[in-house]
Amino acid sequence: MIEESDINFEDFEKLNIINKLRQIIGNWWNIQLNFTDEKGVLKGVPQGKFFNAKNPVCKLITESEKTFPDCVDIASKTTIESEEAEAYLLSTCHAGFSTMSLPLKLGKKYLGCIFADGFLIEETVDEQKDRLRMYLKKHFNGNTKELEDYIAKLPVLSLKEVSYLKELLEVVLDEILNLRKTISDNTESFHALSNNLKTQWTFENIVGKSQAMQNVFKLLLKIKESEATILITGENGTGKEGIAKSIHVNSKRKNENFIVQNCGAINDNLLETELFGHVKGAFTNAIKDKKGLFELADKGTLFLDEIGDTSPSMQVKLLRVLQEGTFLSVGGSEQKKVDVRILAATNRNLEQMVKDGTFREDLYYRLNVINVKLPPLRERKEDIPILISKFLSDYSKLNNVNIKKISASCIYKMEKYDWPGNVRELQNEVERLCVLSGDEKEIKDDLLSDRIYGVQEKEDIFKTINTSGTLKDAVENLEKTMILTFLENENWNKSRAAKKLGISRASLIMKCEKYNFERVRKEN
Repeated sequence: MIEESDINFEDFEKLNIINKLRQIIGNWWNIQLNFTDEKGVLKGVPQGKFFNAKNPVCKLITESEKTFPDCVDIASKTTIESEEAEAYLLSTCHAGFSTMSLPLKLGKKYLGCIFADGFLIEETVDEQKDRLRMYLKKHFNGNTKELEDYIAKLPVLSLKEVSYLKELLEVVLDEILNLRKTISDNTESFHALSNNLKTQWTFENIVGKSQAMQNVFKLLLKIKESEATILITGENGTGKEGIAKSIHVNSKRKNENFIVQNCGAINDNLLETELFGHVKGAFTNAIKDKKGLFELADKGTLFLDEIGDTSPSMQVKLLRVLQEGTFLSVGGSEQKKVDVRILAATNRNLEQMVKDGTFREDLYYRLNVINVKLPPLRERKEDIPILISKFLSDYSKLNNVNIKKISASCIYKMEKYDWPGNVRELQNEVERLCVLSGDEKEIKDDLLSDRIYGVQEKEDIFKTINTSGTLKDAVENLEKTMILTFLENENWNKSRAAKKLGISRASLIMKCEKYNFERVRKEN
């Protein structure tokens, strides 16, 4: 469970998507975005001042010691109203600006709110401008014409634009909650591996009878007692994390923590804090020391996924840990020493990146002590039937249902498909087939995704095309062959054939008439 002290608004500020949405909202409407905690205290506001006021009137008000306290009070009031409303809230601030707020809740815990302000609404713009003039005249003795010029340039949103703004704030809200959930999930996984993990990820449970996978198994058996750093390479979906878990479970460190960090999922600042931790006072809201993943993985294994996505500055920090086993927490001055086995993975060509100057050569050689290269599924198609069998069994156990059978024609078509998403795509397809087949005991090929179902037919179709003669003749020949093939595959059901061909039923009927296609007619 996440405690109040664990809610770190500094993490939110570092998220790339939040910074990007802030820019979009600022560029489109000149509106600022702010956070408050559950007590209504503005977060990310250094020295009691707004740092991101966008329009000149807001800057004038927030930079004045006389009127800034009003802004602090309205932020607190907005937070309270947001909690009470438990939903999207559109209100008006002390000066006359419109304010939009959404409550930030994690489960039943209210964490504060996110709000956008500094804009006017088209339907009430005259009334709001009059209120602003009164407020500015009361507190500022500046040039009246200059203030009027400021007011004329204020952002005015239609109700439709207000709706767009609300949707953008909801995206920000979702990203914040996803971040907190990720941190929470990681925290819970820092304990020793469960028996479930230990039994699921033994080498024996990795499926593959192909020569390519047998070569991988032989290498894994050779290195299981080694403490060397291992680089796992392969395309997305080939099972790199599963191999990393297996290496850990079969190593001397199997009773210690196995911790995973995707290096491409977050930006540098947040990644540095996650890996190395921080000390109290390192930045705003760092109200206590936080251990990083290197410290939590001490005596165990740390798996750095997508290592090729790290920046040059992060590569320097990682190289130091690999060379010396020491690091500095963010804001710290004391060197910390750890004993961590490093496993890394990437789908990128690090060797080429070294040549291009985007990945450090010394770090590459430190990581690539032993390379485990996973073959793509298209190079190990003989493994597809046993993978399908495994995934059917997994689905059965997870959903407490009988294991389904899969038809020979279905397996045949799946073997002919190239699986660009590799094992992960195959697993998703098997799960989809299990769901769509309902109570049927056998899965038929007509349930396959279109991209898989039609792959063999398309190959056969192109083999029959006569490439001699004019382009018009060849195109017409292709059209006739495809129409007849799909009609026969669908038992002359024109609706289904038209859908597979990507044309309307009426269009298909017209083409059948054009080529004199009838059901009784067969091509010899």
